[in-house]
Amino acid sequence: MVSLAPNSASTSCAWHNPSVSDASSLKRELRVLQIFSALGMGGAETWLMSLLKYFREHSADWPINVSFDVLLTSGEKAIFDDHAMALGARLFYLRFGRGNLVSFAQGFRRILASGNYDVIHDHQDYIAGLHFLLGAGVLPATRVAHVHNPLYHRSNYATGYIRRTTNSTGKWLISRLATHVMGTSRRILSEYGFHESPSTNIVLDAAHCGFDVLPYQGNRTQAHGELCRELGWPDSAKVILFVGRLEGAETVYNGRRMTHKNPVFALEVARECIVKDAGIHLAMVGGGEEKQKELEAAVTEWGLRDNVRFLGMRSDVPRLMLGSDLLLFPSLAEGLGMVVVEAQAAGLRVLASDTTPRESVVIPELVDFAPLTADREHWAAEAIRLLNLEGPDPTRCNAKVRNSAYSIENSAAKLVCLYGQSR
Repeated sequence: MVSLAPNSASTSCAWHNPSVSDASSLKRELRVLQIFSALGMGGAETWLMSLLKYFREHSADWPINVSFDVLLTSGEKAIFDDHAMALGARLFYLRFGRGNLVSFAQGFRRILASGNYDVIHDHQDYIAGLHFLLGAGVLPATRVAHVHNPLYHRSNYATGYIRRTTNSTGKWLISRLATHVMGTSRRILSEYGFHESPSTNIVLDAAHCGFDVLPYQGNRTQAHGELCRELGWPDSAKVILFVGRLEGAETVYNGRRMTHKNPVFALEVARECIVKDAGIHLAMVGGGEEKQKELEAAVTEWGLRDNVRFLGMRSDVPRLMLGSDLLLFPSLAEGLGMVVVEAQAAGLRVLASDTTPRESVVIPELVDFAPLTADREHWAAEAIRLLNLEGPDPTRCNAKVRNSAYSIENSAAKLVCLYGQSR
């Protein structure tokens, strides 16, 4: 287990652990303002929901009461809003943009002044620096800027002078106003240009998005049979799983057009696999109706409709992972690649792109990497090799991930201790 468990004392954690004799009335509240654009179906947003649920269900195990408010800078509602409020979060809708900086600053400062926050935790990359500037004078002692998205997202966004200037200004402001700069991996901190320096007191570290590993436990043989019956496949099918958004802005990589999660390439790899072994099947999970229609048309043209299923958005990804034989993850770029970690919790082998940070590997024998510069034939050969290997012990795999930094228990513990480092 990581050292910062909820009931362990640590010199690096300012939130001391009261003795058993301490009265519950002595528990103080740790108040945190989280900042997102919107609570959509993203990795950081899913992590927030897991944290809210965890702190609500395990409040008695902690020496403090942890409460989150959430500022949504798109000013719009999204899929997780109602759930977040049901778990005790207060939500503020305050649109941030060039046309309303004054009104945003006024509303933001009112929220900060009345909220009595111990921490502000901003999940909007370089933009966090601009937020901190507008809140200067009423910001809490602990100010966390969290980098989640791969740098190419930010580079693609910053196509004009104003956006490039916004990025560079935001980065400079973070270096002056943040107490912590966290990344979903240490590699992404380096990509964004945040480096250890003796001239700054900013804490640089990885804060991984934890998750509840228990739903990834189960009988893989039984789950495989149930999945095959649901999709109309024989129990002998070898199932490749793809999980990721189907749509996305295209970019040219090594002379080929790709999107972030690279579903077209995944489908082409699966096609090569099926040509070599008709017992191989592909299940694609992810939103994007227009792109799905395009991919379905290609599958029909290839005559592979019996071997490929498009499942859309699913809430039972742990079950799908338990029932599959290989996760195909040819992502163009990742801050970490949480889907890779989730697969390991289910004992599912992974073939990932070499652009995926190695920090996502908890169980080395489960994860293999292939270069995106390689062609689909190379990827298909690797996928078939992995599909023919004997599966690992899923119970042991689940336990390893639960004892890692990626379990919600350990992720929450590290986060709270991080929040206390400036005290």
